[in-house]
Amino acid sequence: MAWDNSGHLIIETVIIMNEEILKQLEEIESSENIKILYACESGSRAWGFPSEDSDYDVRFIYLRDRDWYLRVDHESQRDVVERPINELLDINGWDLKKALKLLAKSNPTLIEWFNSPIVYRCDEKFTNELKKLITEYYSPRSCFYHYLHMTKEHNRKHLQGEQVRPKKYFYALRSILATMWIEQGKGLVPLEFKVLVHELIKDDLLLKDIHQLLVNKRTGFEAEYMPRIDTINRFINYQLERIADMSKEIDKVDVNYESLNQFFLNILEKK
Repeated sequence: MAWDNSGHLIIETVIIMNEEILKQLEEIESSENIKILYACESGSRAWGFPSEDSDYDVRFIYLRDRDWYLRVDHESQRDVVERPINELLDINGWDLKKALKLLAKSNPTLIEWFNSPIVYRCDEKFTNELKKLITEYYSPRSCFYHYLHMTKEHNRKHLQGEQVRPKKYFYALRSILATMWIEQGKGLVPLEFKVLVHELIKDDLLLKDIHQLLVNKRTGFEAEYMPRIDTINRFINYQLERIADMSKEIDKVDVNYESLNQFFLNILEKK
């Protein structure tokens, strides 16, 4: 077996999984009669803090034949494709029309997919054009609300006990750092956790504890618990109190569907 520098990640396993993911995507295209335009990793592997037993969270955008979109009952048809989740692979995708409707609302999940450092399938022209639309429809206010809500929920539900699962710390930390990123006007929130930490956290003790948390997460397992880390809890609580009302100061963005409609028609004509 070949190992990376940390001595934990088996390179052969990653290669095998990549091959399996590509195989699964091809099977989905064939069985569902769709064209997958983009597929990426969206979970802890993309964020940069997988555990020893982290699964692969694969997300994709797909397009159906033109006639499917012209059905009278089109709106009642499912606009997602999912496969049963197993211990290694969680794979599902959104129809392009669904994705564009969500982009009109500056959906942070969709934006994150197109910032993923791990891409499995990519129609380059489609992806480049969609990324342009993301910058056009990006709403700091909408994304700020999303990340603030996520932080509050993870903090309330998972970080109050004496024992905490490391992955829950990372969900809360990444979300609160995302709100700080938006607050400081840095643009689209990067997917990689290390970028957020490097740019936003300057306290040496907090950095040390986050680094140790990363080590624990990468060498541990998803279901494991560890003692509460007071420095991290204090940081999250302080930031929540500080920015509680800040979202009200971020301007709303009026939605214009013209660019999205034209983009959708252009992609559909080229299928």
